[in-house]
Amino acid sequence: MITYEQLWGADPDAWRDAAAGWRSGPEVLDRRCAEVVGVAGRLADAWTGPAGRAALGRLEALRTAVSDGRATLLEADQVISEFAGRLGRAKALLRAAVTAAEGAGLTVDRRGTVSLRPAVPAGAAVPPQALPGSAATAVTAAAEAVRARAAGQIRAALALAGSADAETAARLGELARSAGAGMVDAGLAAAPVEVPPPGAAPAAVRRWWDRLPESWRRWLLARRPELLGRLDGLPVAVRDRANRLLLAGQRAELLARETLLLAAPRMPWVVVELRRLSRAVAGIDALAARLAGGSAGGSAGGSAGGSDPRGYLLVLAAGGDGRAVVSVGDPDHADGVLTYVPGMTADLAGAAGDLGRVDRVLARCAELDPAAATAGVLWLDYDAPDFLDQASRRDAATAAGPQLHRFLDGLRASHDGPPARQTLLGHSYGSLVVGTTARLPGAAADALVLVGSPGVGVEHAADLGLPAGRVWATTAGNDIIQYAARRPTGLLADLVSQPGPPGPHLAYAAALPGRELWFGRNPADPGFGAGVFAGAPAGHGGYWDAGNPALDGMARITLGRHP
Repeated sequence: MITYEQLWGADPDAWRDAAAGWRSGPEVLDRRCAEVVGVAGRLADAWTGPAGRAALGRLEALRTAVSDGRATLLEADQVISEFAGRLGRAKALLRAAVTAAEGAGLTVDRRGTVSLRPAVPAGAAVPPQALPGSAATAVTAAAEAVRARAAGQIRAALALAGSADAETAARLGELARSAGAGMVDAGLAAAPVEVPPPGAAPAAVRRWWDRLPESWRRWLLARRPELLGRLDGLPVAVRDRANRLLLAGQRAELLARETLLLAAPRMPWVVVELRRLSRAVAGIDALAARLAGGSAGGSAGGSAGGSDPRGYLLVLAAGGDGRAVVSVGDPDHADGVLTYVPGMTADLAGAAGDLGRVDRVLARCAELDPAAATAGVLWLDYDAPDFLDQASRRDAATAAGPQLHRFLDGLRASHDGPPARQTLLGHSYGSLVVGTTARLPGAAADALVLVGSPGVGVEHAADLGLPAGRVWATTAGNDIIQYAARRPTGLLADLVSQPGPPGPHLAYAAALPGRELWFGRNPADPGFGAGVFAGAPAGHGGYWDAGNPALDGMARITLGRHP
């Protein structure tokens, strides 16, 4: 049992630092593997014959054994990071309880016992016993209510910390035993594992994984991570380890192609490709920094424990504009999960910035409810439009809808414990992706949030397949998206109707939202039927700015509260 004093003195950030140490271990092992390969290369040039071949075989076995350890180190990082997060929530709940008790004039002793103050100092306010009977009773009853609530919160915080401590110790013990057993692959060589193909039903993927022997799971993760990283329905922690093991190789492939093109004649297509490669490498580096424990660029406040939650890499692809799916926090053990779909021009190069928006929503969730276990996902697994002519068509959203729907089904299939509350948020063109996904058979999410939307493909919120009160929208008064009108004359008419000299700035200042947008009625229009929450006039991209009421609204919806 964790005591009050132990929890009060616990330091979640120290555990996060310990996890980061394990997280950096695979890089060290990669360097050691490269050293073994270098030694083997030199040895092959100088030593031939049966003995030389035997020595090379031993070196390759050593390299393989070292490489296999990378997945184990990443799992230790995950276990310790999750413990740090749960400990941080427990401490936040404890602090809130103590603050409320002390603010009501109660005391909390070193054992966590909450009680009335023993006496009122002379000259202070009139003590309760000096008040008339009914007033004194009311004061005492109110104090007792606060005391009981604070005591209950302290017990809940200690229980949360205690269960986290016991479960983490058990998981680390099991990890140590499995790592000590070594890799068993003889059976796999004789009977290869049949892995579900990409796009397989998430529920079937989860059943396949649950039936797989532990030794086979470890073998696949260490030796064939490329088969696991994209499987919706697989536990998020497994996908994260698989994709992290592949990340350095993907970056190396981009750099190798860049080196080849730098030696080629500067033809127009070469210049374009070099620029794409450079942006992709920069995007991977920015995501890698966040995954290593740094900020994604724009996090405001981090978690309740004072640091950003651990990132989980679920998809990374560098082809084209690039794709990435990253979770902030572990959605498999969260009570609520926010999935954010960015809009036009979103790509791998800017993924870290989009992830910063997820960070800011989760930071606000932690401020509103320190004890809530909430995770947020950046879903950029579609080819977002780059230009206005592309953004005026539904093609990208139509292609993305089934893939996003399967991903959300995967989060349900991989989740442990009671189902999490799923919130799906789309910004700009991403809201059309959300609307397209919501109309597919089967529940996409428990709540939809449409931010700065050009329309979602329907005329009314009821057409999105959710009950009233589950669809929310906001559009700033000066968001240019309101002028993505079906009729090009709409903008001109608004400008002409305004006093003063014409100009685009009048359109922003006028705050006259268009009702009929490219893809249907404006979701923020009262006639659409969504719940509309407030936002400051911060343009098309300012909804996540600190202090914007829209940020507060997104966080409250994610927590299951009305904004």
